[in-house]
Amino acid sequence: MLEDILIPISFFAFIFASIYIHLTTRNKERMAMIEKGADPSLFKSKAGGSMFFTLKAGLLFIGVAIGVLFGSLLANAAGMDEGTAYVSMIFLFGGIALVIGYRLQSKKQE
Repeated sequence: MLEDILIPISFFAFIFASIYIHLTTRNKERMAMIEKGADPSLFKSKAGGSMFFTLKAGLLFIGVAIGVLFGSLLANAAGMDEGTAYVSMIFLFGGIALVIGYRLQSKKQE
């Protein structure tokens, strides 16, 4: 019974701790750079940065969805082990989607 609640709590605690450590470390690093004379405008994000992140995330989710579909086809039609079929297709199509996102981003920046 305790294990059922302990796993989700541990998961969310790990996520929170990771984000907290990332943000505090980034803040300390930025403050040290400012003290040494760095220009604070270096820390402002570029205007198109979030657009490319959204594009990559969308392509990744589309790739994962296609991977799940093809994994299901492999498991049912080819008689392949379900775990192997799903995992391999998710990684294959997710990777293809990220490569497509990288190519689109590099073309846009040129």
